[in-house]
Amino acid sequence: MLQVKSLTKTFGGFKAVNGANLDVKKGEIIAVIGPNGAGKTTLFNLITGILKPDSGQVFFKNEDITGLPPYIVCKKRISRSFQVVNVFQRRTVFENVQVSVLARENKTWNLFTPSKKLVIEETNRILESVGLIDKGDDISAALSHGDRKVLEIAMALGGNPEFLILDEPTAGMAAEETDRCIDLIKQLSEKMGLTILFCEHDMELVFSISDRIMVMVRGSTIIQGSCEEVRCNEAVQDAYLGGSDVCLM
Repeated sequence: MLQVKSLTKTFGGFKAVNGANLDVKKGEIIAVIGPNGAGKTTLFNLITGILKPDSGQVFFKNEDITGLPPYIVCKKRISRSFQVVNVFQRRTVFENVQVSVLARENKTWNLFTPSKKLVIEETNRILESVGLIDKGDDISAALSHGDRKVLEIAMALGGNPEFLILDEPTAGMAAEETDRCIDLIKQLSEKMGLTILFCEHDMELVFSISDRIMVMVRGSTIIQGSCEEVRCNEAVQDAYLGGSDVCLM
């Protein structure tokens, strides 16, 4: 479904992404891991059009989408969440999700119908699917950190994606919230059929839900393979454990 080929991005002489390669098959849950500064978020920004690569290509369902602007990438049915929560703090939970559905349906400008009457059923369906239906009238700023992260995923679902990118979905969450987020990711994959690409520092989470893992170090892909292949890979051990011969996790 997604292919990244030799993608490179340089900032002032620093190669944040340096010839990265990645492939994701339909229905997979793929994790991207690596030390801080490995280039994971920059890679996601290149895939989704927030940044344009210096070289390399991104293919989605065999179509070259390299460098397309984010709104076009979104219309290709690729959605994402961000490392730092990015919601409309002063709007309700319902309104946050509603606006994403309205954007997808091209109904953001309507002179004759009040917005509160539009896409109600679809918005409630998404809130139900992520467990936020009872908080639809709550102001987003009043939510817990974990609920705001889940709300951002719900907003991404408003774009009706086939491919969902999650940037550190459990960052800053308490243990109970993390467990809930893990269950949600599994549900999105198993029940909704989404293909999911995510990056995460919680190795227990990574190895518990990933079909395959891609490891980045200094902007480059050093391996993409099964959990077992990655777990005991020597280069991965060097990156995480300073060359220990004990398998990761």
